[in-house]
Amino acid sequence: MTYVIAEPCVDVKDKGCLEECPVDCIYEGQRSLYIHPDECVDCGACEPVCPVEAIYYEDDVPEEWSDYYRANVEFFDDLGSPGGAARLGVVPRDHAVVTAVPHGGGAS
Repeated sequence: MTYVIAEPCVDVKDKGCLEECPVDCIYEGQRSLYIHPDECVDCGACEPVCPVEAIYYEDDVPEEWSDYYRANVEFFDDLGSPGGAARLGVVPRDHAVVTAVPHGGGAS
């Protein structure tokens, strides 16, 4: 099990969750943040600090954002497991689920 970042993060990227993550498993794409499913230790530290309530436990992602589980997993298909987001920096792309969201923000 893992945590998932959903649509409310798109074009917001508050990044408060980055500071709270003890294992540095939250990576930054162009328009959204992503939690690496293999690096996440399920501590939940990121969830309460998200001001737009975009972070959900895998089983609790609202149905309308269910594709974001796949987006968080597949975002890392080409990256593998870099072992920490800080040293990688911004990844110059996003998953197709994120790029399909109109510019200007995630969930309304």
